Amino acid sequence: MRAWLLALLMLLLAPAAWAVQPDEMLADPALEARAHAIGEELRCLVCRNESIEESNAGLAHDLRVLLRQRLTAGDSDRQAIDFIVARYGDYVLLQPPFELATLLLWLGPALLLVAAGAAVVQYYRRRGALPEPPALSAEDQRALDALMKQGAGRWLKS
Repeated sequence: MRAWLLALLMLLLAPAAWAVQPDEMLADPALEARAHAIGEELRCLVCRNESIEESNAGLAHDLRVLLRQRLTAGDSDRQAIDFIVARYGDYVLLQPPFELATLLLWLGPALLLVAAGAAVVQYYRRRGALPEPPALSAEDQRALDALMKQGAGRWLKS
């Protein structure tokens, strides 16, 4: 059983480890570290919620190569990011800037939560309190008490 769990864990973790290919890596460790850090901030446009460093998609590969070319050419981190954003838009950033164009991205989840809360409150207001059931007559109460006593006796015997 442990072997199966270990194999499953290795399969789940393997794609992220294999995303950056050895031929993409830069010879300079400091430059490669910069490229990796910037790549973690850029979204794979195919995989959506993975960074280009984690993705095995062809477009992510192209973006990793482009990023490393820009850094090798002497771009600063900001210049390299700006170059890629100019080509692909703010969507390529995993954390887009807070501006008018991205307002819905930032406020959307909170707005949905408020709308859901308002819907729940409205539902319970419309539903109102449940009416009280009618009271039992004296005869019905005696019959219920007898049934309860009879049922309790059976339960205690078993």
